[in-house]
Amino acid sequence: MTVEILEWLYAVALLGASAPLVIYPLTLVLLSNLFRKTHAIGDALPTVTLVISAFNEANVIEAKLDNALSLDYPRELLEVMVISDSSDDATDEKVRLYADRGVKLYRQTVRGGKSRALTAFVPRATGTILVFSDANSMYESNAIRRLVRHFSDSTIGYVVGHQRFYRQDGSAVADSEGLYWDLEVRLKEWESSLSSVVGGDGAIYAIRAPLFKALEDSDINDFLNPLQIVARGYRGVFDREAFCYEHSARSFAGEFRRKSRIVNRSLQAVLKVPQVLNPFRVGWFAYQLFTHKVLRWFMPYFLMALLLTSVALTIVQPFWLYTITSFGFAFLFLAALLRAFPATSELRFVYLAYFFLLGNAAALLGTWRLLRGQRVVVWAPER
Repeated sequence: MTVEILEWLYAVALLGASAPLVIYPLTLVLLSNLFRKTHAIGDALPTVTLVISAFNEANVIEAKLDNALSLDYPRELLEVMVISDSSDDATDEKVRLYADRGVKLYRQTVRGGKSRALTAFVPRATGTILVFSDANSMYESNAIRRLVRHFSDSTIGYVVGHQRFYRQDGSAVADSEGLYWDLEVRLKEWESSLSSVVGGDGAIYAIRAPLFKALEDSDINDFLNPLQIVARGYRGVFDREAFCYEHSARSFAGEFRRKSRIVNRSLQAVLKVPQVLNPFRVGWFAYQLFTHKVLRWFMPYFLMALLLTSVALTIVQPFWLYTITSFGFAFLFLAALLRAFPATSELRFVYLAYFFLLGNAAALLGTWRLLRGQRVVVWAPER
């Protein structure tokens, strides 16, 4: 392989690896200020169905239902629906205890995954707005009011709330995910100002009921459905003030499984709605989706190419940029390896390096499985 080809491959790999991390945030903040979109916000209170998905959530479902029934929203306008994916613990029995308070339980008799359960039972919802939530997501009392105020504008098809993570345990997982999520929240704000926020959030997001479409078992509803809504000409916005709270994954291993599953299913969603990558149809949203999500999912391939080409070029044609890149990888791997030693495992730069490599390894596994035709349908909650 000639030096010229190595240099070309290095440049492509560097661009692909840096685009989601550096180029995208910088261009997004600039574009969102130059081409800021606004929409009307009203105070109308539509009928709402809170859709709570559950599989073996006996340890949190009572707290979730108490939280739902205490929300600051007119009770006669709020329907609470729990969809159980054939839970085999005490989840369903505990939900039935709330029947006299209007909570409806829909049980999928044979476990088929969240998407199959939603497809089967969401059509029974009576609300004009659907709010989707996980069983372990606890809402601020005014969260639904804040979500639905955006639907006063007819151009808004979905609204994503602000998921926060409890950090009282001080764990490395919580801190790593918290720092990552802080950046994601800023990106959501800028995306919402420029065009539409990319994707929903299974913990807290709302859509107009007629915009819900039937799902295949391997679909990821909170990513596919927003893409379908954008393709139909609606916008999706982020509301930073519509809060819910969750605990982070208990371990890095749990976070790895969760991220791998999300990447696998989200990439499937993009392949199902390819028109959202057409800037002539959806404008800036195509750039947002491709750079923020698609390129990030394939970042591990760019990183591997960048590592190999930088080392090769450092050997055959020494240059400061190639040398810095090679040493950067060496530092990253060394920091991650220190995670194995108790004396250094809790150092922030160590577990952040580990979290970065773990996320890319999860993306590698998720994309590789999809390329091999493997799809995720059912799983156990990690949090």
